Amino acid sequence: MNVKGVSWVGVKTSSHGDMARFFAEVMGLPVALERPDFVVFQLPDGDKLEVFGVAGPDPSQQFSENEVVAGFLVDDIEEASAELLAAGIELLGGLQHGMDGYAWQHFRGPDGKVFELTYDPDR
Repeated sequence: MNVKGVSWVGVKTSSHGDMARFFAEVMGLPVALERPDFVVFQLPDGDKLEVFGVAGPDPSQQFSENEVVAGFLVDDIEEASAELLAAGIELLGGLQHGMDGYAWQHFRGPDGKVFELTYDPDR
């Protein structure tokens, strides 16, 4: 598996508005997408920070064990997923596909916390 970086962080919070304002106004992160109780910030290097409010999207496997989830950027998500399985790591749900070839696969770490593999064809 070739991990290229931490490309995505998701934060589930009951203080969505305060957190979104903090990341936008204090940290100066540009908003890429905004929906009710959900905002995506796109960092200059292509990394993403997503803030999920209580009424926003709620993928069950994503925030089942922790309210902050990190995504590890890999160059081949199917191969990396297979390597996790071979190592006895539990995959959560199926491989998901987003826009423009972006893909992610959640998994449970040895301590029970949820993480994800991410694939971004632009990176």
